Amino acid sequence: MKRLAVLASGRGSNLQAIIDAVRAGELALEIVGAASDQPGAQALARAAVAGIPTAAFPRAQYGSRAEQEAALLAWLTSLRVDIVALAGYMRILSARFIQELGCPILNIHPSLLPAFPGLNAQRQALDYGVRVSGCTVHFVDEGVDSGPIILQEAVPVFPDDTVESLSERILKVEHRVYPQALKMVAEGLVRPERRCGRG
Repeated sequence: MKRLAVLASGRGSNLQAIIDAVRAGELALEIVGAASDQPGAQALARAAVAGIPTAAFPRAQYGSRAEQEAALLAWLTSLRVDIVALAGYMRILSARFIQELGCPILNIHPSLLPAFPGLNAQRQALDYGVRVSGCTVHFVDEGVDSGPIILQEAVPVFPDDTVESLSERILKVEHRVYPQALKMVAEGLVRPERRCGRG
């Protein structure tokens, strides 16, 4: 069974959706760890309740971004991960980190990429006046939300939408789509160029 680690910075609702999919037998992955750059993140509490080992790597505790990433990389390597899922992880991973980790890293983004990459995607969509937005699961590469797309699903944008209402509608779809994408990767139906190194 493939070994999954999840990185999250906030509430961890996508982490919870992944945990629920594993428990329901819908996703054949072993979640071997959950980490955050925010020690107080609700995501870590969700993982702990589920019996998943947790770790925190707050940027302020390290002299540089490189040191913080080195500690995170060492932790992931010790877990012998096959796949890493970013679930609201609010730090951009460096090209060096991605290359040294060497295994598939997935991210979910609240827009139909390549439209509206980066922060505040829902606000970008509303400001642009689109009638359809959605979410995208993609492989992480050295760019920002630029990696190969695995799955997308459209979500309507209504005339009276706010950032909050659109975000909530997209999030419900994310909770369904992310486990589906992870299943595709775990079963080898889609794969990036790189393979996971074992150090």
